[in-house]
Amino acid sequence: MSVYTVHEPPPRRGAVAPEAERFVFVRDGFSLWALLLAPLWMLRHRMWLVLVGYIVIAAGLQIGVRVLGGWAPAGAAIGILLGLLVGLEAGTLRRFTLGRRGWKNIGVVSGDDVEDAERRFFDVWVQQRAAPASASTAATSPPARAPLAPVQRMPQAPAVVGLFPEPGAPR
Repeated sequence: MSVYTVHEPPPRRGAVAPEAERFVFVRDGFSLWALLLAPLWMLRHRMWLVLVGYIVIAAGLQIGVRVLGGWAPAGAAIGILLGLLVGLEAGTLRRFTLGRRGWKNIGVVSGDDVEDAERRFFDVWVQQRAAPASASTAATSPPARAPLAPVQRMPQAPAVVGLFPEPGAPR
Protein backbone atom coordinates (compact mmCIF):
# COMPACT_ATOMS: atom_id res chain seq x y z
CA MET A 1 0.00 0.00 0.00
CA SER A 2 1.36 3.40 -0.95
CA VAL A 3 1.18 6.61 1.05
CA TYR A 4 0.15 9.84 -0.67
CA THR A 5 0.15 13.45 0.47
CA VAL A 6 -2.76 15.57 -0.73
CA HIS A 7 -2.14 19.12 -1.89
CA GLU A 8 -4.76 21.82 -2.40
CA PRO A 9 -4.01 24.55 -4.97
CA PRO A 10 -4.21 28.21 -4.09
CA PRO A 11 -7.75 29.50 -4.66
CA ARG A 12 -8.53 31.16 -7.97
CA ARG A 13 -10.06 34.62 -8.06
CA GLY A 14 -13.71 34.50 -7.18
CA ALA A 15 -13.58 30.87 -6.05
CA VAL A 16 -15.69 30.25 -2.97
CA ALA A 17 -14.85 26.61 -2.32
CA PRO A 18 -11.71 24.59 -3.07
CA GLU A 19 -11.73 22.93 -6.46
CA ALA A 20 -11.44 19.23 -5.68
CA GLU A 21 -10.60 18.28 -9.27
CA ARG A 22 -7.37 20.29 -9.02
CA PHE A 23 -6.06 18.49 -5.90
CA VAL A 24 -2.73 16.73 -6.42
CA PHE A 25 -1.80 13.40 -4.83
CA VAL A 26 1.97 12.94 -4.43
CA ARG A 27 3.14 9.39 -3.78
CA ASP A 28 5.76 8.99 -1.10
CA GLY A 29 8.48 6.58 -2.07
CA PHE A 30 10.86 5.63 -4.85
CA SER A 31 10.21 6.82 -8.42
CA LEU A 32 11.75 4.74 -11.21
CA TRP A 33 11.10 7.44 -13.82
CA ALA A 34 12.89 10.03 -11.69
CA LEU A 35 15.88 7.67 -11.48
CA LEU A 36 16.04 6.83 -15.19
CA LEU A 37 15.04 10.16 -16.75
CA ALA A 38 15.54 12.74 -14.02
CA PRO A 39 15.63 15.91 -16.18
CA LEU A 40 12.62 14.83 -18.25
CA TRP A 41 10.73 13.83 -15.11
CA MET A 42 11.42 17.28 -13.64
CA LEU A 43 10.22 18.97 -16.83
CA ARG A 44 7.08 16.82 -16.85
CA HIS A 45 6.19 18.02 -13.36
CA ARG A 46 7.22 21.64 -14.09
CA MET A 47 9.90 21.63 -11.39
CA TRP A 48 12.04 24.42 -12.85
CA LEU A 49 14.04 25.34 -9.75
CA VAL A 50 14.74 21.68 -8.98
CA LEU A 51 15.85 21.13 -12.58
CA VAL A 52 18.25 24.07 -12.43
CA GLY A 53 19.67 22.77 -9.14
CA TYR A 54 20.04 19.28 -10.60
CA ILE A 55 21.89 20.59 -13.67
CA VAL A 56 24.22 22.75 -11.55
CA ILE A 57 25.04 19.89 -9.17
CA ALA A 58 25.47 17.31 -11.95
CA ALA A 59 27.67 19.63 -14.01
CA GLY A 60 29.70 20.63 -10.95
CA LEU A 61 30.34 17.02 -9.99
CA GLN A 62 31.29 16.02 -13.54
CA ILE A 63 33.63 19.01 -13.92
CA GLY A 64 35.14 18.28 -10.52
CA VAL A 65 35.89 14.68 -11.49
CA ARG A 66 37.55 15.77 -14.74
CA VAL A 67 39.59 18.59 -13.18
CA LEU A 68 40.86 16.35 -10.40
CA GLY A 69 41.83 13.75 -12.98
CA GLY A 70 39.51 11.14 -11.55
CA TRP A 71 38.96 7.69 -12.89
CA ALA A 72 36.78 7.77 -16.05
CA PRO A 73 33.98 5.49 -14.74
CA ALA A 74 33.79 7.63 -11.59
CA GLY A 75 31.80 10.25 -13.53
CA ALA A 76 29.29 7.62 -14.60
CA ALA A 77 29.05 6.28 -11.04
CA ILE A 78 28.42 9.79 -9.73
CA GLY A 79 25.67 10.27 -12.33
CA ILE A 80 24.03 7.02 -11.32
CA LEU A 81 24.20 7.91 -7.63
CA LEU A 82 22.75 11.36 -8.31
CA GLY A 83 19.91 9.74 -10.27
CA LEU A 84 19.34 7.31 -7.40
CA LEU A 85 19.12 10.24 -4.98
CA VAL A 86 16.56 11.98 -7.20
CA GLY A 87 14.57 8.73 -7.47
CA LEU A 88 14.54 8.30 -3.70
CA GLU A 89 13.57 11.93 -3.02
CA ALA A 90 11.13 12.40 -5.91
CA GLY A 91 8.09 12.89 -3.69
CA THR A 92 9.92 15.34 -1.47
CA LEU A 93 11.05 17.35 -4.49
CA ARG A 94 7.46 17.54 -5.77
CA ARG A 95 6.15 18.59 -2.36
CA PHE A 96 8.86 21.27 -2.19
CA THR A 97 7.84 22.63 -5.59
CA LEU A 98 4.13 22.62 -4.77
CA GLY A 99 4.80 24.35 -1.45
CA ARG A 100 6.77 27.11 -3.18
CA ARG A 101 3.82 27.68 -5.52
CA GLY A 102 1.43 28.20 -2.60
CA TRP A 103 -0.21 24.77 -2.52
CA LYS A 104 -1.29 23.57 0.94
CA ASN A 105 -0.64 20.07 2.22
CA ILE A 106 -4.07 19.13 3.54
CA GLY A 107 -3.66 15.49 4.38
CA VAL A 108 -2.06 12.10 4.09
CA VAL A 109 -3.86 9.05 2.74
CA SER A 110 -2.88 5.52 1.85
CA GLY A 111 -4.15 3.29 -0.91
CA ASP A 112 -3.24 0.50 -3.29
CA ASP A 113 -3.00 3.03 -6.12
CA VAL A 114 -3.77 6.70 -6.67
CA GLU A 115 -7.43 6.02 -7.51
CA ASP A 116 -7.93 4.12 -4.26
CA ALA A 117 -6.20 6.91 -2.32
CA GLU A 118 -8.39 9.54 -4.01
CA ARG A 119 -11.55 7.61 -3.17
CA ARG A 120 -10.52 7.21 0.47
CA PHE A 121 -9.54 10.86 0.81
CA PHE A 122 -12.66 12.29 -0.81
CA ASP A 123 -14.96 10.02 1.22
CA VAL A 124 -13.63 11.59 4.42
CA TRP A 125 -13.23 15.08 2.93
CA VAL A 126 -16.87 15.28 1.80
CA GLN A 127 -18.07 14.13 5.23
CA GLN A 128 -15.92 16.76 6.98
CA ARG A 129 -17.22 19.52 4.71
CA ALA A 130 -20.81 18.44 5.38
CA ALA A 131 -20.26 18.21 9.18
CA PRO A 132 -19.87 21.98 9.84
CA ALA A 133 -23.22 22.67 8.17
CA SER A 134 -25.00 20.13 10.39
CA ALA A 135 -23.09 21.37 13.45
CA SER A 136 -24.32 24.93 12.90
CA THR A 137 -27.96 23.75 12.80
CA ALA A 138 -27.40 21.63 15.91
CA ALA A 139 -25.96 24.61 17.76
CA THR A 140 -29.16 26.60 17.25
CA SER A 141 -31.49 23.81 18.39
CA PRO A 142 -32.39 23.59 22.11
CA PRO A 143 -30.76 20.85 24.20
CA ALA A 144 -32.74 17.61 24.43
CA ARG A 145 -32.34 17.28 28.21
CA ALA A 146 -31.20 19.28 31.20
CA PRO A 147 -27.46 19.68 31.63
CA LEU A 148 -25.67 17.53 34.19
CA ALA A 149 -24.43 18.88 37.50
CA PRO A 150 -21.04 20.60 37.34
CA VAL A 151 -18.08 18.27 37.58
CA GLN A 152 -15.77 18.73 40.54
CA ARG A 153 -12.25 19.59 39.49
CA MET A 154 -9.36 17.43 40.58
CA PRO A 155 -6.51 19.25 42.33
CA GLN A 156 -3.64 20.08 40.00
CA ALA A 157 -0.79 17.61 40.21
CA PRO A 158 2.69 19.10 40.29
CA ALA A 159 4.63 18.99 37.06
CA VAL A 160 6.57 15.75 36.98
CA VAL A 161 9.54 14.99 34.79
CA GLY A 162 10.45 11.33 34.75
CA LEU A 163 9.21 8.79 37.26
CA PHE A 164 9.72 10.70 40.52
CA PRO A 165 7.35 13.43 41.73
CA GLU A 166 10.15 15.40 43.46
CA PRO A 167 13.85 15.55 42.83
CA GLY A 168 15.73 13.26 45.17
CA ALA A 169 12.56 11.72 46.67
CA PRO A 170 13.08 8.22 48.11
CA ARG A 171 11.10 5.36 46.64
